[in-house]
Amino acid sequence: MTTSSKITLTRAFMALVFVALVCVPVIGSRAMVQDLFMVLTLLVLALNWNMLAGFAGLVSVGQQAFVGVGAYAMFGGVILWGWDPLPAILLGGLAAMLLSLPIAFFTFRLNGAYFAIGTWVSAEIVRLSLAQWKALGGGTGTSLPKGTTKDMLGVAQIKELLGVSSSAASDALTYWLALALATVTLLAGYLFLRSRMGLGLQAIRDNVEAARSVGVDPLRLKALVFVLTAFGTGLCGALLFIQITRVSPDAAFSVVDWTAFVIFITVIGGIGTLPGPVVGVLVFYILQRALADYGTVYLIVLGLIGIVIMLFARKGLWGMFTEKTGIELLPLRHRALPRSDT
Repeated sequence: MTTSSKITLTRAFMALVFVALVCVPVIGSRAMVQDLFMVLTLLVLALNWNMLAGFAGLVSVGQQAFVGVGAYAMFGGVILWGWDPLPAILLGGLAAMLLSLPIAFFTFRLNGAYFAIGTWVSAEIVRLSLAQWKALGGGTGTSLPKGTTKDMLGVAQIKELLGVSSSAASDALTYWLALALATVTLLAGYLFLRSRMGLGLQAIRDNVEAARSVGVDPLRLKALVFVLTAFGTGLCGALLFIQITRVSPDAAFSVVDWTAFVIFITVIGGIGTLPGPVVGVLVFYILQRALADYGTVYLIVLGLIGIVIMLFARKGLWGMFTEKTGIELLPLRHRALPRSDT
């Protein structure tokens, strides 16, 4: 099979998967819609963290700061200023992006493990600060006003179109938004990494001094990626808590839910590859469904699987699959044009 045929089949398969996912609220149960919503939002978080750690070399363990700030900004827009939740999602992304600027100013002075600890400490500072915001419940948190999600823009139209309840229509709307965010994040990451700046970013990851010698500015590129991934993570945080409908400092800034699980997903799938987080989130979802009834055993099994993959499949499940089959989805390598004899 020729390379062009493989590319055509790959694009057709991806388009088919996308159409099937779009149709889930129409043909699937409400429980399936809610489950896939969580899968898609975790995928968005994993794609953003993978861009940071896998391509920019910025191993952050403080991404929960942007999830939490995105959620709190959305709640502030709805409760304090009377916004509809949908435009308030954008407010969450912008708030996270603004927060990333002072965090980057301080943490970019650190390297390696110190950078990771610095991001975690920054997230804790933000969590403790927002726990003092009495207008949004302080340390105990608050809920969206009753009926807010049922009255969102577009819910009435979806309710009429699908012939479902307002709650089911709200779930369908947030699901489609999560699917759109995941698709845009994946495609934007691919286009960015195939661009000149993306090539520079990968060069920095491989060898900083060599990249600098050919005119690449490591600090500028890393800062750009840090700010953009904060924006995407904040959007995802705001969307998540529209579905959850209640926010509190402990839930919004949970290091386990929004960072540890995301790192696990990326590592087992294949860090530094675009399909890796997709594979990782599917494996994580299957394990979660299979082991959720076993309490702490579930977390132990996740940890053991992560250790085994890091020891015996350094490139993750997708990397191992690619090595054995030669199949690549969303390849990032630029191939040299064949030389013509004159």
